[in-house]
Amino acid sequence: MPIDLNADVGESYGAYAYGDDPGVLPAVSSANIACGFHAGDPGVMRATVQLAHRHGVAIGAHPGFQDLSGFGRREMYLSPAEVENLVAYQVGALAGIAATEGARLRHVKPHGALYNMAARDAALAGAIARAVRSVDPALVLFGLSGSELIAAGERAGLRVASEAFPDRGYRADASLTPRSAVDAVITSPERVAARAVTMAAGTVTTADGQVVAVKADTLCIHGDTPGAAALARAVREALTAAGIEVRPPDGR
Repeated sequence: MPIDLNADVGESYGAYAYGDDPGVLPAVSSANIACGFHAGDPGVMRATVQLAHRHGVAIGAHPGFQDLSGFGRREMYLSPAEVENLVAYQVGALAGIAATEGARLRHVKPHGALYNMAARDAALAGAIARAVRSVDPALVLFGLSGSELIAAGERAGLRVASEAFPDRGYRADASLTPRSAVDAVITSPERVAARAVTMAAGTVTTADGQVVAVKADTLCIHGDTPGAAALARAVREALTAAGIEVRPPDGR
């Protein structure tokens, strides 16, 4: 089966530069572009859209909590209505910038704490799905494999893509290891590439050696992981060597 390879990009803003977008984007099939709340700014958003479009990479919105100082990784407690507005605002902003470059959005993937909270909170997940559908019902919603966000997207009638993370540690319940834990972030290209191939086949090995099932329509490389470009290249090469086609989840 084909699989998507995505990366979180466009996370620089103002005077602050993060990640290696020029190095990462040639290796992936989908780009999740920060929308100015957890990272990014209008200029970075437009430049990242241009770069992704030039490489033929599917463009997606990466909305997060309004938390630049915490990079969107701190939990914030908003009502479902507030979250729906927050997501619609950011997706709409990136859609407008994409239109200026003759491009269009193809997917949405929440960022950081918003993503993790929606994985377990059905009301929050439902608010995100409603926001995505209200902007464009043709958008694909990315979410953690087996999560409430995937279920909410399906209930809303959206196409969904179950996501797995070869550069992150997993626990026995198939949730991600908290970033504060040892081995939460994996930086070895060889190890990340090997994990990507097993995830494409439907399993992941946890930190304590258990093999658990995981559904993966799309694999993510975090743009702020050290050596992200080398990780993305290693994963793309390993998937290709295993005979796995890499393409966006909407098939275009």
